[in-house]
Amino acid sequence: MGFFPSCALRSLLGRCHVQGPNRTLGTRQLLLSLPPGGVPSSILLRYNSAGLIRTQERTLVAVKPDGVQRRLVGDVIRRFEKRGFKLVGMKLLQAPEKVLAEHYHDLKKKPFYPNLINYMSSGPVVAMVWEGHNVVRTSRAMVGVTDSAEAAPGTIRGDFSVHISRNVVHASDSVEVAQREISLWFHSSELVDWDCGSHSNLYHV
Repeated sequence: MGFFPSCALRSLLGRCHVQGPNRTLGTRQLLLSLPPGGVPSSILLRYNSAGLIRTQERTLVAVKPDGVQRRLVGDVIRRFEKRGFKLVGMKLLQAPEKVLAEHYHDLKKKPFYPNLINYMSSGPVVAMVWEGHNVVRTSRAMVGVTDSAEAAPGTIRGDFSVHISRNVVHASDSVEVAQREISLWFHSSELVDWDCGSHSNLYHV
């Protein structure tokens, strides 16, 4: 990979989570395991017993008020668990307006924005953080496109959504967005790092 300035490494380490039995990693050992450009803080670097580092993404998934009202929370959880992802955070809450405003800040100029905020404030939301390999991209595929009329059968929206304005669930659309949304909806103390035997075997690559 060539020369990597020590100051840049310190900056990178500040944005990464390194977990495992041995958290003290050599510079060369760490750099050989990282993709170009570094690792966002929504990706965890786990040091396993075999002496290898494996990366695990995290993403935000939220069951919206219509999904909660229709008792679909269990169905959403079941799909993510069956896919092999690990739940590391979950809470039921009435979303504060300032959280919703920040979450949907890129839609503020859209004509439907007031109705969107009213809808998301109309009932409780179940916010979750899921962890796993490529969980961001896979979650988006599992959820389906925004418009329920176009969502493929087998996706959450394709199976359960009845209208584009009542599309059951939200999932972060990129690793960077996941990082921002997780920090918006959760305190770090609300996320649980726990070991799952089947999970470690599944991702032992």
